[in-house]
Amino acid sequence: MGIYAIRVPDIGEGIAEVELVTWHVQPGDMVAEDQSIADVMTDKATVEIPSPVAGKVLALGSAVGDTIAVGSELVRLEVEGAGNLKENSAPAPVQQAQAAPVSIAKNSPPAAAPTQPVALAERAVAPAPLRPSATPRSAPAVARTAGERPLASPAVRQRALDMGVELRFVHGSGPAGRILHGDLDAHVASGGQAPAQGPAGYAERHGEEAIPVIGLRRKIAQKMQESKRRIPHFSYVEEIDVTELEALRAKLNQLHGATRGKLTVLPFLARAMVLALREFPQINARYDDEAGVVTRYAGVHLGVATQTEGGLMVPVLRHAESLDLWACAAGIASVAEGARSGKAARDALSGSTITLTSLGALGGIASTPVINHPEVAIVGVNRMVERPMLRGGQVVGRLLMNLSSSFDHRVVDGMHAAQFIQAMRALLETPALLFVE
Repeated sequence: MGIYAIRVPDIGEGIAEVELVTWHVQPGDMVAEDQSIADVMTDKATVEIPSPVAGKVLALGSAVGDTIAVGSELVRLEVEGAGNLKENSAPAPVQQAQAAPVSIAKNSPPAAAPTQPVALAERAVAPAPLRPSATPRSAPAVARTAGERPLASPAVRQRALDMGVELRFVHGSGPAGRILHGDLDAHVASGGQAPAQGPAGYAERHGEEAIPVIGLRRKIAQKMQESKRRIPHFSYVEEIDVTELEALRAKLNQLHGATRGKLTVLPFLARAMVLALREFPQINARYDDEAGVVTRYAGVHLGVATQTEGGLMVPVLRHAESLDLWACAAGIASVAEGARSGKAARDALSGSTITLTSLGALGGIASTPVINHPEVAIVGVNRMVERPMLRGGQVVGRLLMNLSSSFDHRVVDGMHAAQFIQAMRALLETPALLFVE
């Protein structure tokens, strides 16, 4: 038998380090060849690390949330044959899994024998369960519903009231579950004495949960921090009358929804953005602030801000300028689904030139979206609301919606930003113009 060390492989694209986000194995597990042992995250995507050999897990080299360099030792296995390590090789002695295995201690001298049991990866990330602060009871409490009246004599009820004990939590040992004086004494002796609680839903709640910021959530935090630190944002909000746009959308869905698919408002917004950017190419751009270079793009590579279980991601719809409404709708749905399912390729999550973000019905009245660095603009969609509006001296109901946009003030002037949004407004309020070249 020998010891085999699995190291973090070269993932390519010049990546020098990765973040460990998930362990799929623990010490003592048997691993098959090509079985996934861990997930690591680069700046762009999550990558599975397979085992090149079969063997038994002896030790883990890092905890979830650690940043580890390419080439670092990830896992040690006990394998048939000579393996690729000597028994006493650095970075730490490997304990046999059946005898309280331990994880590989980082930066510790070889003589330091760890005594903690392994599963550090799980303990590093698993949040502590919520625990009540009350003293543990030796007898289980009997939980009755708030409306269920426990059986007890008037004397027992009065005594419980004087003691501050809620009878519905007291176990009754009498006939049909009747609570006796002895049951009350046993409940108090076991630590069950408690002040009477208020109505259901108003009880005090105790507990806390520590959740490490790791994986995608850490990448999002770093990205947002970088954007706000490096980009001087300014925001511009404009109200748009989308009554005619919604009427057109409903008509198109009625005519072609069954064959071409249903349209949301997003393809119309994307089309308006594409057309408006032709007049304002400095907004469809990326700014390399270290080199001091703004790169303008003829093609619109639209970032679509997408909420996933792991957090916010921005997959890219490439060359949105070449797509009609239905192709654009299908493209937005496809890239969003790829992000939500975790199947989006790395190149599908980078290279956007401007971003569109929407919270749908939860969009609020206005927002201040954060620019997706190194882009210079982002347009946010707020919810549609029917409100009274003066038209031709008459008060009429109209469907209104705000666009909330943010711009990089280093390279986009306020006047140009306002003109860009006004150009989008003109197209959306007269939706026939969306189809006129």
